[in-house]
Parts: sequence; C-alpha cells; structure tokens
Amino acid sequence: MATNNLISFPPQGNGPRLKNKTLLIPEMNRIGAHLLAATFRSFGARARVMDTYKGMDLGKEYTSGKECYPCQVTMGDILYFIEEEKQSLGDSFNPGDYVYFMPEAEGPCRFGMYNKYQRIVLDSFPGLQELQIISPSNSDAYSLGDILEESEEQDFRKTAYFSMVVTDILERLLWKIRPYERDPGMTDTFIQRSAKSLEHAFQLYGRRKLFGKIMDKLGEIVKEAKSMVDPTIPSKPLIGIVGEIYLRMHEHSNQNLIRVLEKHGAEVVNASLCEWVNYVSYDGLREARKEFLLNLKKLRVGPMMDSVKKILDFGVDLLYKEFRQKKVYKEVRKLIDIPEDHKISHLEHTLKKDDLFSFDLSTEACLSIPSIVEFVKGGYNGVVNVYPFTCMPSMATSAIVKPFLRNLKMPYLDVPCDATIQPGREATIRTFMYQAYQHFSLDIS
Repeated sequence: MATNNLISFPPQGNGPRLKNKTLLIPEMNRIGAHLLAATFRSFGARARVMDTYKGMDLGKEYTSGKECYPCQVTMGDILYFIEEEKQSLGDSFNPGDYVYFMPEAEGPCRFGMYNKYQRIVLDSFPGLQELQIISPSNSDAYSLGDILEESEEQDFRKTAYFSMVVTDILERLLWKIRPYERDPGMTDTFIQRSAKSLEHAFQLYGRRKLFGKIMDKLGEIVKEAKSMVDPTIPSKPLIGIVGEIYLRMHEHSNQNLIRVLEKHGAEVVNASLCEWVNYVSYDGLREARKEFLLNLKKLRVGPMMDSVKKILDFGVDLLYKEFRQKKVYKEVRKLIDIPEDHKISHLEHTLKKDDLFSFDLSTEACLSIPSIVEFVKGGYNGVVNVYPFTCMPSMATSAIVKPFLRNLKMPYLDVPCDATIQPGREATIRTFMYQAYQHFSLDIS
C-alpha cells in the first residue's frame, strides 16, 4: 500500500507546511493537548484536539488486539474524527485538508510503529491517502523539521515545552487540592475553567514568548485554588504513579485510576509530562557522547565533529528545558507546596548507586525504576505502575522493583490496562489503599 503521506522528521527535502491545513492532535493528556494546540494556533496553524475514546469500537475493528493499547485508542480517535467530519461537512470534506500529528519513538517500544500501521489502515479507505501523518521522532528530540517556518521553529519548541511545564503544574495543583476540597467537584470545575484560560493565554502570548504574562495568569490560578482547601480534612496517604506515559496520562484508558485512588483515600502524584521529553534530550546527549568517544578512539575526524555537533544540540536543548522547568516550579512553589520534578541525571545516578538498571537499556523503565526509589526516599506510602497489557519496559520495571519494595514493606500495585473492564480491579485498589493506610499510620505514629 502507498505510504507516501507518512512524513518523519528530519524530512528529506521540503516537508509539508501547515498553511491551509488543519493539524489533528490526539488527546493523550487532556490539558496538555489543548495547550499544545493553542501553541500551534499562536504560530498560525489551524490546530484541533480530537475527541478521544469515542471511537474505541473503530479502534478495535481495525486492530488485531496484539498492538499496544494506545495504538488502538489513537486509531479509534482518528477514524472517529473522520466519520464525524464527513457527516458534518458532507461533500465538502477533503482528507487533504488535514494533517494527523502522531509522534514516534525508536525501539524497542512499539510506539514507533503506531504511525506506520495507522498509515496502512488510512490508506485502505478510498481518498484517505491524501490525509498526511507527521511523525516527529525522539531521535532528534522531536525536532519539527520544516513543518513550521525555519525562523519560527526554535521559538515554537520553547513555547511548546513551556506549555508542558504549565500542564504539569496545573495537574499537580489539581491532585494537591482535590483530595481536600471544601465542596465535592469544585476543584474539577475550577481546573477545567483555568485550563481554558491558559489555553487562551498561550494562543495570545505564545508566539511572542511573553511567558511572564502566562505566569501571572498561572499565579492567579494557584492562589485561588488554595482557597478551596478544607483545613479540617486530615492528611492522606501519598501515592506515586509511574509507568508508560500514555496510559498514566490518559484518563479513559486507565479508567480514571487517580480518581479511584482518591475515592479510597489517597493523595496522588503522577509522573510528569516533561519527564519523557527531558529524558529524550538527556538520552540523545548520552548517545552523542558515546559516539564521540568511539570516533576519538578510532581517530575518525569527520564523524567526531558530527558527534560534537550532536553533543552541543542535545546539551543546549536539555539545559534550556531544565532552566525553564526549574524557574516555573520555583515561582509556583512560593505559593503552594507541590512536589518538584526531578532531573534525569539524578535518576541515572540513583540507578547506578543502587545497581538496579541501566540507562544503556533505554525505555521508560529507566525513569520508572529510579522514580520509585525516589518515592520511597520521599516518604510516599505506596507506588502504582500503570502500563499497556504486555508492555515490556513496564513488566521489566515490575520484576525489578517488587523484591526491592517488598523488603521495605512498601505497598506496590501493577495496573496493566487494555480495553476490557477488569472485574476485580476495584477490590484490588481498595486492598492496596488499605496497605497504604497501614504504611501511613506507621509514618505518623
């Protein structure tokens, strides 16, 4: 089948511009997807966030069930969008007016195959060959090639990353306030309204990088959220979530795991959205350094200079991300005590110190395992590992940390997810939270 409309970056020759196209963004993280779309719109692109999980029947129909669960979800999202758009526009619907945004990652994770498989499925429908897929890759820290004007790419990347930091802050604010809210539901309503306000701010100020204006709005949101806390509600067990980024972020796919944990008495902290994009830059820097040392050893001058350029590119990218993230957290933590995010280099140091795993093996296990160690050191009362059913990196995480946590008497729960409703799930979570409360009682006694 034709796959000429699958475009990876960096592109060969001139890639597609977004001019006169509508960019379709899947909703992995509810807040983050809309802030990213607003950032694209700030730079002149017509960006829309697709409805999610409404097309699961379509996603199942056009997958075999052996694919990674998020592949089914996103497959359903794009097919559902197309069906709805056809009904809305009728004969004026033109697949060539749309560009589907589906990033990828190099192996061993199956995420790198989503866009390729979805291209095959789309090409099997008459006319949908014209709908393009753009797939930025982790191999170059998700560079956008010439999807935007060259003069705008760096400004866009900075603004898009800032939107991810703000997403993490808003979600940590939600998890900090909701378990202690004065009136049930008030925090959800407030955060939803605040996300809309920040979406408008990114669309208005993003292109000009007026981050101070956005930070002012974020500060107002944090101050108002603090007033929603009922001080008479006692502290609750603190639960940390790690795992595959899509599943732990996508509320529908994980069946509202955080809300279920909160219902049974938890205060939850999920691993951040920025963790993965920071890791991509950090891993690229590690690989570039290894290339440089190998080329230096073999006295290959040309490849050695290429490695130096990669070191500089990945190094500057990582430094900027860490600077921007630290600055935002510092300002917000003056107003409310939300958990800071960790540096990826610190996670690698933790793995080396405890000899649990190696960054040389790559994948999200590099992040989940040391994050769990940090949860233990940080006084958390339980850990949840969320992942697609059969996900290799997350099963490796589980195999390594279970004995470690058992010796420390730290409650631990694996939550593999697929499209089915697991009959014993609620009882399992309730049992886990009972153990977390016992651990919490020992901490405060």
